[in-house]
Amino acid sequence: MRATPDGPELQKIYETRFAGKAEYRTQVWKVLVHYFSQWLPASAAVLDLGAGYCEFINNVAAKTKYAMDLNPDVKKQAAPGVSILLQDCSEPWQLPEGHLDAVFTSNFLEHLPDKTAVSKVLANAYRCLKPGGRFIAMGPNIKYVPGAYWDFFDHYVALTELSLAEALSNTGFEVEQTVARFLPYTMSGGRQHPIWTLKMYLAMPFVWPMFGKQFLVIGRKPSSRG
Repeated sequence: MRATPDGPELQKIYETRFAGKAEYRTQVWKVLVHYFSQWLPASAAVLDLGAGYCEFINNVAAKTKYAMDLNPDVKKQAAPGVSILLQDCSEPWQLPEGHLDAVFTSNFLEHLPDKTAVSKVLANAYRCLKPGGRFIAMGPNIKYVPGAYWDFFDHYVALTELSLAEALSNTGFEVEQTVARFLPYTMSGGRQHPIWTLKMYLAMPFVWPMFGKQFLVIGRKPSSRG
């Protein structure tokens, strides 16, 4: 990922951005993992792409778990049993073809240097997923945060639910779901709302269009034809 922050710089950025929020973020992610578990069976092999502080992968009840990131802090944050892939995600992944049941990524693709890198990442995910495996992505939707999107120094690529869905289709995925407005924008600033409000929010999709500024897009690798 040339022209983007390297490992030590990423470490500094995120230490500052999320200082004092670790406990709250963990509680938030426990709720989100419960929601996403509908696509993640306990027997699955799951990769957390851009794992950061590993709040997602640490809480997933999956048999095999991977965390991929350039930030060296991922080694300290990953729970026992999580395999670390400290690498540039646009380079070939050190995993066998057809090995994963799911690749999950949250608020990460916008940090890649350009759309060429995004395409390479999607191609890597496609190769490593089993037939029927899913690429699950959420992130800020540029349609709904046009100015605030650039408040983060390490945002490079602007995406919407439709542009990501098109990129997935171009890679060979079948797009299963696109939600233009899923979650509110960010947890890095602002109020720390009670966790019960997030549980209620996820249970009421009809309110998402009022508050959601992040997309949710799910692509599925086609099953093998008999």
